[in-house]
This record gives sequence, structure tokens and C-alpha cells, in this order.
Amino acid sequence: MKKWVKGTAIVLALMGLSMKSAYAIDTTTINEKWGKPTVVYGGGLNESQIKQTSELLGIKDSNTVKTEKATGQDMIKYLGSGDGNTSVMISSVMVQKKDKGTGVKVRIKTPENITLVTAEQYANAAITAGVTDAEIEVAAVSKVTGESALTGVYKAFEANGIQLDAKRTEVAQQELEVTNKIAQENANQKGFDSSKLDKAMIEIKKELAELKQKQGQLATKEDIERIINNALKNNSLQNVISKDQINALVAFAQNYQNTSAIDSKQVLEQLNSLSKSVGEKINSLVEQAKNEGWLDKIAQFFTSIFESIKNLFNQQ
Repeated sequence: MKKWVKGTAIVLALMGLSMKSAYAIDTTTINEKWGKPTVVYGGGLNESQIKQTSELLGIKDSNTVKTEKATGQDMIKYLGSGDGNTSVMISSVMVQKKDKGTGVKVRIKTPENITLVTAEQYANAAITAGVTDAEIEVAAVSKVTGESALTGVYKAFEANGIQLDAKRTEVAQQELEVTNKIAQENANQKGFDSSKLDKAMIEIKKELAELKQKQGQLATKEDIERIINNALKNNSLQNVISKDQINALVAFAQNYQNTSAIDSKQVLEQLNSLSKSVGEKINSLVEQAKNEGWLDKIAQFFTSIFESIKNLFNQQ
């Protein structure tokens, strides 16, 4: 059993290192530029679930945050979708505006309950909508797709006097739905990695903006197809993404370039920051596993469990 304990200690230590490196919004200090962090609870939560969500978000004192509720009508307003049903809105967010140059950073506090959307997908879509330099935390008390969480992000900005363009928030939702659908459809495909798709989406949006800046006009459908295919190739996805999925990306790109995001210097700055973050994530996961021997240690951990169980039976 000693091996089991030792293996457990190794895994817990590695998990501890990972958790220490993750950032968290500080609710104990008031940010003088934006005040208290803003929490937007899903409108479908009861009082007990709101309390549970606040604990998941690490809020020790409700007086240290500003609170709002996201409703079904908010979803229609910001996302251009939904049937106005507030009862299904479970996912909640905490948002803190940060200094210029910080970029958009998203942390999912309950990954076991946000079943479809990744942190990078949230960040990418939020940038499209006009969110800049903010830390965002997402949590849910039960399993949900997480698609409505952006409603809370936009409501948090509006609650602090920052109005987002409705056309951009709707296109951002299209982006989230398209990338999420592609990720789900290719989850078991060899060579697919959702982080690579996130990086490709960043490249597509940047290339569209740069082409507009260079030519003084929007990209043609042929330009868009070329940009998308190049981005997929750059991220080794050219043999994974289907023609139908490419068509969905083309439709999104056509809508995207018809929003003010295409001419926004801020969007480019946020995309550059996110691109660096995603790239570092892809590289660090591989390097960390190699350098610290995670794969070997985890394999040894499970081997020791089976050995311990076998020994227990042999002793009886």
C-alpha cells in the first residue's frame, strides 16, 4: 500500500503545482479602475444554488462583489437566440476589468460541469463581441453546455457602463456555436486538438482584418476560403476539418467582417494576446509532461495501485 500512497502524493503534488499557476480573481481588494468584480448569476438558480455558485467562484463575502442576474430576455438581447426561458440559465460568471495589455483571460472553475465550451472558445468569442482586458471566471452547480455564459459577461460589462455592439455579440455567439460544433464533431478524430482550432480561428480573424487594412475592402468569398484553408494548414487541421465545417467557417467569416471588429485595433491587440496564450498552452502541456515525467509518474501510479490490490488478495 506504500506505493499507492506514494503515487497518490506524486499526482496530488503535480495537481497542486498546476493549480498554483492558475490565476484567480481577487475579491478581497477593490480595483480602483472598475471597482468590485461583477458576478452575474444564472437566472435559473435558486438561493441555495446561488450560495453554492458563489463558493465555487471563491467569494467569501458577498459585499466584496457587485451582483446581477442573467435572464432569458438577456440571452435574446445579447445573443440573438433563445426562447426567453430564464429557468434553464444555470452557468454564472465573475468578471474583473484589468489594465490595458492584459488581454482576455478565461478560467472555467467547474470544468466537470461546463460540458461543451472551452476557456479559449469563450475568450475568442468575447473578443469578437468587444470585450477587452478582462479576467473572466465561469462556474456552474450542475452539468450544462455553458453556451449562455457569455450573456453574463456582456451583462457584467453593461452593468459597469460599457455598452457592447449587439451585432458583434450575435456574431460572437455564431463563432462560439460554429467552433464548438466543429470541436464536438472531431473530438475523436486523430490529429484533432481544440487548441489548434482556437489558434486557427484567431489567425482567420487577424488575416481578415489585415487584408481589409491592406486592400481597403472586404475579403471576397475566395479570399475567405483561402484564409481559412491556410489557417487550418498552419495548425495541421487541413486533413481533419470537413468541407461542411469549412463552409460553416466561411459563413461565420463573412458575417464577422461585416462588423466593426474588422477595423478594431483593440481586437487585433486582444487576438495577439490570446494567440500567444493559446500557443504557450499547446507547447507547455507537451513540455511539462516531458520535463516533469508526468506520463511516466501517472503510469507508475496506476501500476502501483494494481500491484497493491494484487498483494492484498495474495495475503488473504
